Amino acid sequence: MIRKISQISFAIMVVLMLVSCKNTKQKLQEYVVSYNAAAKSFKGDHVTLTTARGYINDNKIELRFETSLEKNVSNEASANKDFPNLLKQMINKDQIPKQLVEEGVQFDAYYLANDNTVLMKQIINKEEIAGLLK
Repeated sequence: MIRKISQISFAIMVVLMLVSCKNTKQKLQEYVVSYNAAAKSFKGDHVTLTTARGYINDNKIELRFETSLEKNVSNEASANKDFPNLLKQMINKDQIPKQLVEEGVQFDAYYLANDNTVLMKQIINKEEIAGLLK
């Protein structure tokens, strides 16, 4: 009798655990909502605004970092140095979750000049994350 109760209890616990697990698409949506909510307090050199947009069907998140920089050769050169460091810090602080990357979500990060032209684009996926974290 006790064995039956134990088996039934175990089965119920397993079902509850499976139901409470979130799939990647749900995590992607939650990340975008929480990122945009926290974006107001984001601090970064020259960054005036940051936003996230999720593409559920493509398993992709677009991160946009709008800056106060003008588009010129000098600023593009500094962006090529500073932007990867910013992304590395965000990954280490879990502002860009490694778990989502490991689950196959790709992050397309754009560092934009003050006229919304691209100073630098960085893709973060399973293949690129190791190189970025060096």
